[in-house]
Amino acid sequence: MEQGPGDAHLAAWLDARNAPAVAAMLQALAAPSRLLILAQLRDGPLAVTTLSEALGLRQPSVSHHLGLLRAAGLVSGVRDGRSVFYRLRNEHVTALLDAIVRHGEHVRAAAGRE
Repeated sequence: MEQGPGDAHLAAWLDARNAPAVAAMLQALAAPSRLLILAQLRDGPLAVTTLSEALGLRQPSVSHHLGLLRAAGLVSGVRDGRSVFYRLRNEHVTALLDAIVRHGEHVRAAAGRE
């Protein structure tokens, strides 16, 4: 029986068809500023101005990063008047961030034991 990404018990599914999209998503995560934006959005939707102030980044830079994160399917935005409020796309993004941080801690701990 062939399994695909919709199977609840399948831990991971990667092949030549989805590898480019996965690589693009990982590339979107490969900037500290973008990771910090995602971390800010864990607690709920925020406007670009709020993110800019919280991170000490210029608004055009934050908007650029959010555009890349949106294209990678990691965030979504909703316009409210003149502002756009961004949020994490879904709970999978939260789980991905948690896994990345846990893995980084594991790697650092293992390096300290060597």
